[in-house]
Amino acid sequence: MRFLKYLLLIIFFTTLSYANIKNAYDFSFADINSGQLNLSKYKGKPLLITNVASKCGFTNQYSGLQSIWDQYKAQGLIVIGVSSNDFNQELKTKEEVKKFCEVNFNINFPMTDITRIKGENAHPFYKWVSETHGKTPKWNFYKILIDKNGYIVDMFSSFTKPESTKLKSSIEKVL
Repeated sequence: MRFLKYLLLIIFFTTLSYANIKNAYDFSFADINSGQLNLSKYKGKPLLITNVASKCGFTNQYSGLQSIWDQYKAQGLIVIGVSSNDFNQELKTKEEVKKFCEVNFNINFPMTDITRIKGENAHPFYKWVSETHGKTPKWNFYKILIDKNGYIVDMFSSFTKPESTKLKSSIEKVL
């Protein structure tokens, strides 16, 4: 009988703690077109969310992100670029960022307005990433792979190119 009471208590408290857990689909961003980018509209689809900057040594990864988008969007992958100036390498306005991305890289995957990704004023999505995965982007072009249930599968450093076998293999597992 005592074992049954403990088991019920464990189940009860486990249920309570998991009831409040958020997933990626609970967040939204201001988008680069002055609208809202609600991740809930992608529910059931995997996401590759990357903090980006226009004046970074890794900026050429925009081409790889566009390639990943082109290759996997028909299978459901959503690539999202989160423009950020937290490392002091982004242009001044979202209009400049949008033009830069379109002219130089033909970007047509969803992009956010310039967004804080670290520190006390970080966007709630990035606070959630830190709280649930224990990591935050260390630099621009840090990639976060989210599964179809809205949970973080893996994170990839700036040094991991979008076209890398490592990243593509992880994407294919969540499709």
